[in-house]
This record gives sequence, structure tokens and C-alpha cells, in this order.
Amino acid sequence: MTTTKKHDEQMAKMTFASVYPHYVNKVERKGRTEEELQEVIQWLTGFDSEKQRELIDEKVTFKTFFERAKLNPNAPLIKGVICGYRIEDIETPVTRQVRYLDKLVDELAKGRKMEKILRSA
Repeated sequence: MTTTKKHDEQMAKMTFASVYPHYVNKVERKGRTEEELQEVIQWLTGFDSEKQRELIDEKVTFKTFFERAKLNPNAPLIKGVICGYRIEDIETPVTRQVRYLDKLVDELAKGRKMEKILRSA
């Protein structure tokens, strides 16, 4: 399933601040912590918890969020299906990066061990 131009534009325009509380709720409902969520985000983007808070307060779009990020070199090891899309087949970089984040949050919420979530080559 490939993404559409409209879908990709919606992903790029969505703000990190609008999605972050949903990530927190999802992981906390499953017994994980916001600190673990922040660790996962930091692994993917290089943003520590303080920088994450600044980006939330600034209400940056995902496009800006990932432009500022220093994506982990192991991010392409994140594979699988999320929201009906096979991550490795998504061509638009911002959409793929958002789906990387979604997949990591999903794995955290499903109780996967942190060392497995934070992939190493």
C-alpha cells in the first residue's frame, strides 16, 4: 500500500504536540512510562526530554520536527506494518519517519524489551 500525496501532506503538517499526548496515553495504559517514551524518541531523533518539551511548546509540525532531528543511523532497521503501511515501502521521508516513531511507540506499548526497541546493528 503506497501513501498518497494528500496523506503525506497531512502527516507533514501534523504537529508533534498534537500527537505526543496520545503516545503518552498509549504507553501508560500498557504499564510503560513517559520516561521510556522519551528515551525511545531520543534514540530515534537525538532530542532529549528537554528538547522534546521545547518542540511541543513550539508546536512544530512533523516536517520541522524531523528536519531538526538527527535520525539514528539504525532507524532503517525499523520494519513492519503500521497503520496499514509497510514502513520500508514508504517513499516520502517525513511519512516514513513518522511511521518509524509510531512503530517504536507501538512496540513500547506492547511490552517489547527496550534493548529490542532501540535497535543496534
